[in-house]
Amino acid sequence: MKDLTTLLTEPGTSLAVVGATDHPTKYGGIIYRDLKSKGFPVLAVNPYRQSVDGDVCWAKVSDLPEKPTIVVLVVPAKRGIGVLGDCADAGIRNIWVQPGAFSNEMHDVLEAGEFEWLAEACVMVRAGVAVA
Repeated sequence: MKDLTTLLTEPGTSLAVVGATDHPTKYGGIIYRDLKSKGFPVLAVNPYRQSVDGDVCWAKVSDLPEKPTIVVLVVPAKRGIGVLGDCADAGIRNIWVQPGAFSNEMHDVLEAGEFEWLAEACVMVRAGVAVA
């Protein structure tokens, strides 16, 4: 299994944050802005938003203009399971599931698929310092 944490130190690593928002206290927005401030190329994914932090927001992972290195799930597990199907269809295999967004059912879907994944670990903490 690939260590997704090491991908955070590689040049060119990009992340898509599913659940990105402008809401100041929701983790989807906090994580999006944090990763962006650390110099990561970050793409916002949320079917209920047209923009996040002044950036274009896409409805689905498969709508993204480029394939991100890692998809970060910051949505309830039930919705995240549907996102995993979209990721598989788009050929995206690296999945990071934020604390609180994981479930036993999601575990089973991740294990059954061709995913490299990490769950219940905060990407903001693991990302540490800026990459730029």
